[in-house]
Amino acid sequence: MDIEEMNTTFESIKTQTIEIVSEYGLKLVGAIAVWIIGSMIVKSMVNGFDKVLDKSKTDPSLKPFLKSIVGVLLKALLVITVLTMLGIEMTSFVAILGAAGLAVGMALSGTLQNFAGGVMILIFKPFKIGDFIDAQGYTGVVSEIQIFNTIMKTLDNKTIIIPNGGLSTSSMTNFSVEPFRRVDFTFGVGYGDSTEKTKEVLNALISADKRILSGGDHDSFVAVSGLGDSSVDFVVRVWVKAEDYWGVFFDMNENVYNTFNKEGLNIPYPQMDVHVHKN
Repeated sequence: MDIEEMNTTFESIKTQTIEIVSEYGLKLVGAIAVWIIGSMIVKSMVNGFDKVLDKSKTDPSLKPFLKSIVGVLLKALLVITVLTMLGIEMTSFVAILGAAGLAVGMALSGTLQNFAGGVMILIFKPFKIGDFIDAQGYTGVVSEIQIFNTIMKTLDNKTIIIPNGGLSTSSMTNFSVEPFRRVDFTFGVGYGDSTEKTKEVLNALISADKRILSGGDHDSFVAVSGLGDSSVDFVVRVWVKAEDYWGVFFDMNENVYNTFNKEGLNIPYPQMDVHVHKN
């Protein structure tokens, strides 16, 4: 190769290098600038999101996860933006990523449902630790709320683990939300016993129990509720503080039994009269 050919080759390489630098150099500089500025914006947005979580009093166990999710999503968008600026075709990559995400989501559908349910429970707080609830066929006190499961302790000290997916989408009764509860009773006396005397005895028992509230919307109620096969039934409704519910329930049943006997009121049991006819 002579000197002229070498010069020609060198000029060609120089020209190509200048074209490549001019074409991709500015893109690279722009991509680096976007990455630096974008990283600062992402950090600022994550910090702002953290402050929003603090103001909304989000559960502490949920905050780190939500922050990490937001941070990962924003960083992923930033990476895609930077790679697109460099001229890298992202359509196929995004399609593959979406297909992989769909496959993983279908494989973990149950787990993801429980996870989503845990997030909803921690955000909207239909119950909290220490609440007495009835859900999914179980009744007990909530001892722990995890991201996938809720752990309950039953009244006989059994540990119940309930997946959050079903717990967040089904009906539930929370007995700890309201400060007052109504206790309902049904007592029966025999036919022939005085209804007025029965009401007097029941009202006296209600007045004697200081845990039973009175006045305003918490007045007690006593009335004949039905005529049964073997008894005249009285309905009794009283209001108590939530923590006194079971104490009043059990004590009232015992007091009614003992007092009815002393007052001469009969507590009937199911019976059948048989009439025999002789031809």
